[in-house]
Amino acid sequence: MSDSPFEFSQMQNRRQLMGRSVLGLGTAALAGLLASDPAFSLAAETDAVEGQDLNGGLHHRARAKRVIYLFMSGGPSQLDLWDYKPKLADMFNEQLPDHIRNDQRITGMTANQKAGLPLCPSKYTFTKHDNNENGIWVSELLPHTAGVVGELCVVRSTFTEAINHDPAITYIQTGSQIPGRPSLGAWLSYGLGSMNRDLPHYVVMHAKTSFPEQSLFNRLWGTGFMPSDHQGILMRSQGDPVLYLSNPAGVSRDDRRRQLDAMEALNAGLHQQLGNPEILARIKQHEMAYRMQASVPELMDLSKEDQSVFDLYGEPARTPGTFAACCLNARRLAERGVRNIQIFHRGWDAHGRLPTEHGSQCRDVDQGCAALIMDLKQRGMLDDTLVVWGGEFGRTAYCQGQLTRENYGRDHHPRCFTTWMAGGGIKPGISYGQSDDYGYNIANADGDPLTPSKETWTPGTMHIHDLNATILHLLGIDHRKLTYRYQGRDFRLTDVHGHVMHDLLA
Repeated sequence: MSDSPFEFSQMQNRRQLMGRSVLGLGTAALAGLLASDPAFSLAAETDAVEGQDLNGGLHHRARAKRVIYLFMSGGPSQLDLWDYKPKLADMFNEQLPDHIRNDQRITGMTANQKAGLPLCPSKYTFTKHDNNENGIWVSELLPHTAGVVGELCVVRSTFTEAINHDPAITYIQTGSQIPGRPSLGAWLSYGLGSMNRDLPHYVVMHAKTSFPEQSLFNRLWGTGFMPSDHQGILMRSQGDPVLYLSNPAGVSRDDRRRQLDAMEALNAGLHQQLGNPEILARIKQHEMAYRMQASVPELMDLSKEDQSVFDLYGEPARTPGTFAACCLNARRLAERGVRNIQIFHRGWDAHGRLPTEHGSQCRDVDQGCAALIMDLKQRGMLDDTLVVWGGEFGRTAYCQGQLTRENYGRDHHPRCFTTWMAGGGIKPGISYGQSDDYGYNIANADGDPLTPSKETWTPGTMHIHDLNATILHLLGIDHRKLTYRYQGRDFRLTDVHGHVMHDLLA
């Protein structure tokens, strides 16, 4: 860029002048269109009103005001946690029958292993919790979560097409296996705006784990082609909770205010000249950062929490970055009006030593999950807070690597895995869907394998597009109507698929 406005204006050629004029006219036209767009209008209105009651939703009355998503990155084993398969115990080390696999795609990690696909029963004891006539089976690995199973809707028939980690996580988070789309939280921010001007619409936390195998990329909570002010803000467990939250030495809060006012004036002039909506997003982000300097330290200060709270979440909740501490902070964020809170817990990719790794993982998350549900309920917040738990896929009924009854690994399995939801308009104390006797395919009521498809919904199944459509529905959004136009196409979170799971709604 040139050193002076005069030099800058002299550098413009005819093509640049016409291009910028078109941008200005396009921006004016876009503003007129967006003024009548209900999503834009609601987001603008809610950004301006702190603490506004948004239970009216966007397209219909909402059942939930906020969502807390507990994401188990790597793929937890449904067969060792939720999907009890006693008949597998009699099939130890037998080969998975060809008609059960039915030429379904498997990863290269087990496609050519010399042992074939030997069936692997879980080593863990399951207990049936009789909250209704059917009851819900829960593994001994989750004793605390078993105590709140009466609040859960356990879906044992979730499925996806993606079979490797990055495409699968990108798919469930953004609705596409190809990077570049907005995340679920970005869509909620775009559609519903904020309930608290002093905190972000969307907050992300990474919980500590002993097995951090896969990296997590910030595009998983990013905005894709949307303005960047809708992206998730990562809360850290060490140093400043948010990068650059503290002012540098010698810079007072009044100094920072004057800097921001000057920057806003410069950016406003640049936006008037170029018409780039990202400049407006930058102004909003600067203002949010300034307000967060006051709001975040209070949020992260747990000293005023009662001892009963730490009795509930466990002593690990006192250690920043643990899953229990993240769950406690999620409740505090929810209390303060943050729309979408997501906790990522890595390390569930148990290709070998599954009992060792899953044992550690469950000790990390079990009490925190249960405490979050109980804490929300006793504060009267569970009714309008949707809690979601799950990973990008499940794990296979056959073993990967060396198989013994006490030690085994499992490969990726997108065909049939378990997700649970609680609160926010979801039926409590039920299980939905089932797998076949091998835990390999989704099955109908007679136990016969189904062939589900994202194109046509089959009762008893839940594609990840259906999950996201249901999340949006509970927050008052019709997933078919919440769109964002980019490069001449109206995009949406669920692409051209997705069905609301009305069978799961209270």
